Amino acid sequence: MLSRTADHLFWMSRYTERAENTARMLNVSYETSLLPQSAAVAQEGWEGLLSISELIPAYTAKHGDVTPDRVLHFMVRDGNNPSSIVSCLRAARENARAVRGALTTEIWETQNQTWLELQRLLKGDAFERDPGQFFEWVKYRSHLSRGVTLGTMLQDEAFHFLRMGTFLERSDNTARLLDVKFHAVKKDFFGRASERNQENDFYHWSAILRSVSAFEVYRKVYRDVITPGRVADLLILRRDMPRSLHASMREVVDNLAVLANDQSSETQRRAGRLLADLQYGRIDEILATGLHAFLTQFLDRVNELGSRISRDFLVAATD
Repeated sequence: MLSRTADHLFWMSRYTERAENTARMLNVSYETSLLPQSAAVAQEGWEGLLSISELIPAYTAKHGDVTPDRVLHFMVRDGNNPSSIVSCLRAARENARAVRGALTTEIWETQNQTWLELQRLLKGDAFERDPGQFFEWVKYRSHLSRGVTLGTMLQDEAFHFLRMGTFLERSDNTARLLDVKFHAVKKDFFGRASERNQENDFYHWSAILRSVSAFEVYRKVYRDVITPGRVADLLILRRDMPRSLHASMREVVDNLAVLANDQSSETQRRAGRLLADLQYGRIDEILATGLHAFLTQFLDRVNELGSRISRDFLVAATD
């Protein structure tokens, strides 16, 4: 496969996944902002959302003070923000258009229709009228894209580049979400808290779980109250949790193995070692040594892995 074709496929799937992840975070922040809380806590929530995507400097330079309406506009409508939903879906569609011959008709039509419907939705006041419904639409279109890919595409190299991009992006996002949200909790993970703090924490941890569609899964797996340690365990180490770091890296490693070429052995080794750390890790050890340090190191390794994948497969050196 031509490197430029692989590059378009890889980034098409990454941008689609990024749009969904952004919609998930915005939806949870929006719903959480409707709960009774102090202005300071609400402010921290919106700032945390910008921090996840490392966008606080870009936002501040353009909008100044952090307000819900401005953040929503910046993360949904702003075409100059590369992480906004409109930018991600536009980039996904442009990458798909560049490699229409490598995609099935259904995949191309899904990407193109998503972009056309997005334009229609944002021209009116549908988003401002019901942000929650809009975010659900973005998630649905991402689900549809993955489903059509699985249901119609030959599982050749093109398919595996799509899958690898999806799960590399997902692992990055889940790690960022956990790092920012856990950092927002000031008290010790296992310390005793007042009844009021326990109530606030329930909404906090519930919001984290809902942002990755894991609330019902948590109840099914643990059948108990929500605790920080178990939230971390579910979203980091559980292989059977679709959006966990372990599950995402398992997919990256499996797809890398299929795509392996003469220069990718070191990339495979590093991906396998990262997976092994998740496969054999223990949440009590991770929390004892520091969750922030663990997630920071994980993000560094995932970013390095993305750079190595780009160098090994996507750079047009021999096309």
